[in-house]
Parts: sequence; structure tokens; C-alpha cells
Amino acid sequence: MSLIDRFDLNRGEMPFLEHLEELRWRILWSLIALVAGTIVGFVLVSHFDVLRLLIRPIRPYLGGEKLKYLSPAEPFFVTLKLALTAGILLAFPVIAYQIWSFVSPALKPKEKRTIIPFLYFGLLLFLAGMSLAYFAVLPMALRFFMGFLQESLEQNITVGPYLGLVVKLLLGFGLIFETPVIMLILGTLGIVRSEMLRSTRRYAVAVIFVVAAVMTPPDVFSQCMMAVPLLLLYELSIWLVRWTEGKRELSDEEEGAGGHPQTAG
Repeated sequence: MSLIDRFDLNRGEMPFLEHLEELRWRILWSLIALVAGTIVGFVLVSHFDVLRLLIRPIRPYLGGEKLKYLSPAEPFFVTLKLALTAGILLAFPVIAYQIWSFVSPALKPKEKRTIIPFLYFGLLLFLAGMSLAYFAVLPMALRFFMGFLQESLEQNITVGPYLGLVVKLLLGFGLIFETPVIMLILGTLGIVRSEMLRSTRRYAVAVIFVVAAVMTPPDVFSQCMMAVPLLLLYELSIWLVRWTEGKRELSDEEEGAGGHPQTAG
């Protein structure tokens, strides 16, 4: 039975228009949470100097100076971009809850018990990815990029491009580290199989190194700093999907045994 069929069955054959109505309200509440999170993020960015934390990795290269800006309105728009990024992070639990509330009726109780603990594990993986980017990859990237033509060039770093690099790196690492949780959910729903992941491992390795080359400085050490964790996460994904398959097979056997009562002798 497909996920959509189970969705309709568990919801008592809810009409399609009611599905759309519920989805509309879920999206609306997610947008409200995003707006509220952005407002809170604006207050946090304005009063707690979040920008200072983000420019700390590049401060040794500034020679005691501050980041530059080229337009009178740029400080405001930088604050707004940081507030939006903080708003996304703050609203994510609400958005995840809305997605879960919409999808969970299509899941069996055992599938819910499998997925829910790993949602919290996904939060830890996201923080681990951002930490790796902030404390290891970003300093190496800055050291690499700013090591060229120092005798001939004078740095005049502006805040916009620098924050674009930092946010891209932090969120990119955080999202990529969610791979095992995404694969576990897809495996629990029967969309992804461990055999498929194992058979495509060589292609996954190539994709991982391409992603690492794009998101890190063009030196082997920095690329390996990203590629090696991603390879480990891919192997973890295979193991998790195989684990969910084992649980699903055991559940099917139990249901099959329960559905064939013994006849009296």
C-alpha cells in the first residue's frame, strides 16, 4: 500500500479538497511562525551583536579594522538578512511540527516510534555540521583565500559578501549533515532501500567530492574535511535504512502471524 493510500485510509478517506484545506492552514501557520521568528531574530541581532560572533573568524585578517559597507542602507539590510536567517532557525521546530502533523496520520504506530527519536538526533546533527563549518572549515577557507598576493593587494572586505559566504557555509554543512535522518525517514516509508544505496555508493562518493569541492576552498585538505564526514554519514545512512528494513520485516511477520489463527484440531 502506498503512502498516499495509507494517508487516505488513516484519515477516514478524507476528501481531496479537505487535504488541500488542511495543507493550506499548515502552510499558513508555518509562515506566521517564520514572520514571528524573523521579528525575534531582528531583536536578537540588533541587541546581542550576533554579527560580532560571525566576523570573529575573519577578525585576525582585518588588522584591527572593521568590515566595510558601501551603501548607507546596507547595515539595515544586513541586519534584516541575519534576522531572516535567525527566523528560519527559530521557526524550524514549528514548521517541522506542521509537516509532521500533516504526514504522521499516514504512518503506522511503529513507524512513528522509529522516526520521532531520530528527529531530535537530526537537530544534533544539524548543530554538529554548523559547528564543524564554523570552527574548522571557515577558518581554513579564510586562511587559504587570504593567503594570495598579500604583497600586492590590500584587503577591503565588505560585510555583504562575507556574510553571504558564512551563512552559505554554515547552513550548507548543517543541512548536509541531515542526510542520515532523511534517509531513515525515506527508508521507514519504503521509498529508499539499502541495496539501492549500496549499489550507488561509487556514484555517491563522486557526488560527495564534487559537493566538497564546490563548498570548500580548492585545496585537498579542506575538501577532505568535508568529504570524509559526508562519506561516514552516507555509510550511517545505509546502516539506518537496513535497520528500518529489519524492523519492517519483523513487523510484517508479526502481522502475518496474527492474521492467520490456528484452526482447531
